[in-house]
Amino acid sequence: MKDPASALPWEDLRIIKAIGDHGGLSSAATALSLNHSTVARRLAIVEEILGVALFDRLRTGCKPTTAGTEILALSARVEQDIINVARRVAGSAERLAGELRIATSDALLYDFLTPIIVDFQRIHPDIRVEVLVGNAPLNLARGESDIAFRATLAPPENLYGRKIAKVAWAIYGRRDDFLGRQPRLEDLYEQQWISYGSGLKGLRAFSFVEERVAAQNIIYRADSVLGVASALCAGGGIGFLPCMHGDLVPSLVRVSAVQAQVYDELWILTHPDIRKSGRVYAFMTHCAQAVIKRRDFIEGVGTPGVYNPAAKRDYG
Repeated sequence: MKDPASALPWEDLRIIKAIGDHGGLSSAATALSLNHSTVARRLAIVEEILGVALFDRLRTGCKPTTAGTEILALSARVEQDIINVARRVAGSAERLAGELRIATSDALLYDFLTPIIVDFQRIHPDIRVEVLVGNAPLNLARGESDIAFRATLAPPENLYGRKIAKVAWAIYGRRDDFLGRQPRLEDLYEQQWISYGSGLKGLRAFSFVEERVAAQNIIYRADSVLGVASALCAGGGIGFLPCMHGDLVPSLVRVSAVQAQVYDELWILTHPDIRKSGRVYAFMTHCAQAVIKRRDFIEGVGTPGVYNPAAKRDYG
């Protein structure tokens, strides 16, 4: 004799439960969007497999037998298990977890990315972030990083990404050295300058200074925005900074207008093979949305308070 458990059609438990819940074949058929004959036939098959009647057919409807009551209890447990598993699976899809590695420069991390990452982790507390700081290009295809966040005019063609803002630059000097005066741009070229090293010669700020400032007037170079900002605060001279950084340093002041020919584009990049990964897609989306609130400041027309009032810092 065939084992009833192996022959019982599990999908028919839903029909049996509907009969029990609604008290009759017709009402169960309506609730399940089936016809009456299908419900009656499936009930008959289950009763034949089990060898017992599950319902007494009465004028007032179907009343569960002792066996029927047990099968209805089983049906309810199966239904609840299905609901619970479906919720857990759906929840795990929404509750992202795992590692996310982000490559960026020191200034972008310091000024921009850190609060965005913290906000992102509040939403997705099971994601652990590792930040790789530097200006050297990374090979995302080899898995060195999941996301690269760069200020560049030439993002690698083999990467997927989006430009999320244009970064404005201006010339900055120590506030105490420029109280009450706004020098002409031509006069600034004769002063002592802090500029960028050869590792950052792709910056428009680098070429701008090289073309206009005598070599003997460039007294200090650094291969990072933070390094240049620190030297400016120490009184070493004047130099270019992204406005999104320089405007946050209380001891510095713009000594020129935003220079239209000196700019970067802010890009968030990933490898095409992982761009639809839950963690990567979620962070890129979150980052792009955060930029909308900060775009004016990044582009040199907003105020530090609008961007991040807690971010003001100095290099004393």
